[in-house]
Amino acid sequence: MVGLSIWVTFCKNEVNHRRTSSLVGKVKVPCPPRVFPMGEFSPLELSVHSQPAQESVERVAKKMLVTGFAAQMYATNCWVLATGEGSECVVIDPGMPDVSLELADLLTKYRLKPVATLLTHGHLDHTFSVVPICDGYGIPAYIHSEDRNLLLDPAAAVSPEFGATLAGMKFTEPHEVKELKSGEEFELVGLKIKAIHSPGHTRGSLMFLVNEETLVSGDVLFAGSIGRTDLPTGSSADMQKTLIKKVLPLDDEIRVLPGHNQETKIGIERKSNPYLIEAAKASRS
Repeated sequence: MVGLSIWVTFCKNEVNHRRTSSLVGKVKVPCPPRVFPMGEFSPLELSVHSQPAQESVERVAKKMLVTGFAAQMYATNCWVLATGEGSECVVIDPGMPDVSLELADLLTKYRLKPVATLLTHGHLDHTFSVVPICDGYGIPAYIHSEDRNLLLDPAAAVSPEFGATLAGMKFTEPHEVKELKSGEEFELVGLKIKAIHSPGHTRGSLMFLVNEETLVSGDVLFAGSIGRTDLPTGSSADMQKTLIKKVLPLDDEIRVLPGHNQETKIGIERKSNPYLIEAAKASRS
């Protein structure tokens, strides 16, 4: 019944969220939709439907295996990155409910061995399965120090309504947690990863730049929109700074793997995303 209660509350909150708008700078546009096909997706199935983007995906896919699936609740993208099939991999943002079985099937299909879990931020729809996955495989979880407390207290960064459904529930963190700071660079499974502190959606939100050509943007940047900033520890002012200082300087050809919905490219968002357009104007004023 607890799982059902959480599911109903998530759906209800999402409907209410879509009826409102977010305001960053002076642009008012609808909040990002977060419903898209569930189940596993291949490296090409979530490409932007334009020929240049398709070619870019194919080119990157030769260097790095990018796969994953959308979790049932909130359809959060759980990304799995590796240098290729039959190798070690990193898991990013295992959502809810428990996605351990879906992940196991994917790992078996591509003959992958997980060595770490990366968390873009501490919201429960991105971290719900981190304990069973990390402790089950004996691997660490990486999260920004500002969001680590949300592993133990996820209610601290959700709406009061959803937080009430978590009352009485006990949360733990994985046996091994590694805190990340802004600009920290490290290498995992043959991939060069840079952690970019990107506050706005949450205080400790991160984006991961992989091999300087693929950006795992979490709930910072979506195709056509950005993450909401109205929840606890969120900040529209911080998000504006993140867009100006962290997103706009990125190269147009960088592939973007967001926390929800389809992937995109920085160049596409620079031209069409109203939030980035407004941020660019603000940066010049």
